Amino acid sequence: MIHSIVGRGRLAGGGAWSWRWAACAAVCALHGCVTPPPAPPAAHALYTPAAWRDLPGFERDRVAETLPALLVGCAAITRKPEQATAWRTACEAARRLPVSDDTATRTWLQDHFSPYRVSFPDGRDRGLVTGYYEPVIAGSRAKSDAFAVPILAPPDDLLTVDLGALHPELADRRVRGRLVGRRVVPYWSRAEIEAGKASLVAKALAFVADPLDAFFLQVQGSGRITLADGAVLRVGYADQNGHPYTPVARVLIERGEMTREEASMQAIRAWAKANPDRVAALLDANASYVFFRELAQPTPGSPEAAIDGPTGALGVPLLPRRTIAVDPRAIPLGAPVWLATTEPPSARPLERMVVAQDTGGAIRGAVRADFFWGHGDEAADRAGRMKEEGRLWLLWPRGVPLPRQ
Repeated sequence: MIHSIVGRGRLAGGGAWSWRWAACAAVCALHGCVTPPPAPPAAHALYTPAAWRDLPGFERDRVAETLPALLVGCAAITRKPEQATAWRTACEAARRLPVSDDTATRTWLQDHFSPYRVSFPDGRDRGLVTGYYEPVIAGSRAKSDAFAVPILAPPDDLLTVDLGALHPELADRRVRGRLVGRRVVPYWSRAEIEAGKASLVAKALAFVADPLDAFFLQVQGSGRITLADGAVLRVGYADQNGHPYTPVARVLIERGEMTREEASMQAIRAWAKANPDRVAALLDANASYVFFRELAQPTPGSPEAAIDGPTGALGVPLLPRRTIAVDPRAIPLGAPVWLATTEPPSARPLERMVVAQDTGGAIRGAVRADFFWGHGDEAADRAGRMKEEGRLWLLWPRGVPLPRQ
């Protein structure tokens, strides 16, 4: 997931690093100068040993439903040399588990993992759980009067600098900009892109009818575009223009046009329907702009083909209702997690095993998760309304050092 109407998402890169440092690093990457790195970040989470009986709903959950996500996650994790040894034993045992056997899966968890209650550095163990989904939008590969809003691929002049290439401690930190002569300057904002500042005509992957649909596609970070011939074009996050994300719900709240309690995707759509002439200005209040790539179909018969979901930050498809986006500084990607929260709008307990396979630029903090609901109208409704209190337990391989505290 990329963003959120109320402040969640998967904005790639490090929002906490200043543009001044980013621009300096970008120039150095281009010209070879040496720049001292910033101080390493402080601890992001506390992990307290827990007992399995402490996990709400542990004996009731159908944990075997999570196996497809675990298996594709294992394939991704064990390809990384620094993690392969730590996870290999648990992953090899997972591949031998019988399908749909909750008892065997629970035993596998208890044999290979230990639970740790996740807390913020100040000791608080309750945080925000939101939801996201994969939009389904009618569209066309060619522009027409009916379909005129472009879904754009990254432009050629978008400069992306990997700060980890300069300093290993900044791995996964990236900054965006463009070159003006020998200077690195911020890339065009949403309003500037929409006004035609960037040359993006040849970069359109597809066209849709409604600017708000295109905007929510950027918020979610992936989606399906249904074409007139029945084909489905799946698109996923490719890059972003580097500007900070501003939730449009927050803008409407600050203007007094809705309350925080009312804020949801559904409420924003209702506001847009009632104020069609003001929609463009509202969207332009968020300077962030997301670019997409066309997603290849998984190989038939592969484990990935069995999961009907978009690709997450771990590089594997997301299993609906069994995967979450997290802050990877607190919860490593690929790790199983126990989630205890409630379902919107009923407030029924939602207590289950999930796998951390995605990230979000607005997903910041130890006890913070974005729950992937899947695709379709029901998923959109649940995700759009989900703003719940929740707790997390990291399920970590036995004998493996915990993430740095």
